[in-house]
Amino acid sequence: MADYVRLGIIGIGNQGSTYARRIVHDNWCPELHLTAIADINPARIEWAKTAISPDIKYFDDAIAMLDSGIIDACVVSIPHYDHPKYVIECMRRGIHVMCEKPAGVYTLQVREMMAEAEKHPDVVFGMMFNQRTNCLYRKMRELIQSGKYGRVRRANWLITNWYRSQYYYDSGDWRATWSGEGGGVLLNQCPHQLDLWQWILGMPCKVQSFMRYGQWHDIEVEDDVTTIMEYPDGHTGVFITSTGDPHGSNRFEVQMDGAQLIADGDDLYVCELDQLEQDWTKTNTEPFGSVPANVIKVETDGLNPQHQGVFNAWAGAILRGEPLVAHGSEGINGLMLSNAMHLSSFLGKPVELPFDEQLYYDELMKRVATSKRKTGGPAVFADTANSFAGTK
Repeated sequence: MADYVRLGIIGIGNQGSTYARRIVHDNWCPELHLTAIADINPARIEWAKTAISPDIKYFDDAIAMLDSGIIDACVVSIPHYDHPKYVIECMRRGIHVMCEKPAGVYTLQVREMMAEAEKHPDVVFGMMFNQRTNCLYRKMRELIQSGKYGRVRRANWLITNWYRSQYYYDSGDWRATWSGEGGGVLLNQCPHQLDLWQWILGMPCKVQSFMRYGQWHDIEVEDDVTTIMEYPDGHTGVFITSTGDPHGSNRFEVQMDGAQLIADGDDLYVCELDQLEQDWTKTNTEPFGSVPANVIKVETDGLNPQHQGVFNAWAGAILRGEPLVAHGSEGINGLMLSNAMHLSSFLGKPVELPFDEQLYYDELMKRVATSKRKTGGPAVFADTANSFAGTK
């Protein structure tokens, strides 16, 4: 067995070029050797020959690269609608594949991808859910699932610290259009947070979403979202996001029977009650009393390897059968949330999960039919360091 994986990348835009630079120049993933890149833009290929390496094989057609026999694994890092298409093409050739987020634009196409994956159990299929490597969210999940603090009562996530200017949206003709991207902040910035929401809290049974389309920018898709979620046991959640707040917040709160968990920025706190609220209230005799509690800053392992961690785990899964950070089949869950949120907004009413996926597709296509692609502006930024922790 080889001691490394021959890697190809489809798409050398913002994210793909960063992956390529890190893997080639920074020895980011010693078990991944970049041998091929495919991109339909000749200018990007010429750029990569100088900026990445002249020794890599370059293709102007992704299928030709997949058929070349010089790669064992492939990263799909192109606009969202084409993620399932090229993931499936990889699988049919026995090529291990890593899909950039989101898994797709609508769940029906992702179900096709999942069905294809079942036919190729030897293909290692990963999703780029790098935020699952963050020690804060791993610890939150561990504490909630331990049962130590009882039930979840409610959750709130305010995630608005990814301000985007008009220049960002004008930088590519596909950005922030129904036909090119399939949505706005929910499809571009929020796939990680929606994945974390369901990974930590599970899937709700009903959502009602209030969206503003082009509220803060000259775009046709959503840039401001407030969603209320209901769960089968009766607890609720609120998810608020926007790309219009110049200095936004990232605060995730989960109230439980015995504690409140707060992930705020880079810190995790637990307000730990002396006993479960439902037990304390039975014996309390003070009309305005409250459960004694102690606020603790939670210690974690401090590890947050992000994309590098996902890639190294993927290589380990290919070479030695080690666990992935996120299997590709998990990509549909967060997308189900965003599709349900959009459908609720489109219809102006709550939507129960599972929802009518064909209805969502039909409603989306109505908007695609009137979508206007932009022209002009560079599609690739010189520096994507500020977005690399979870957006693109």
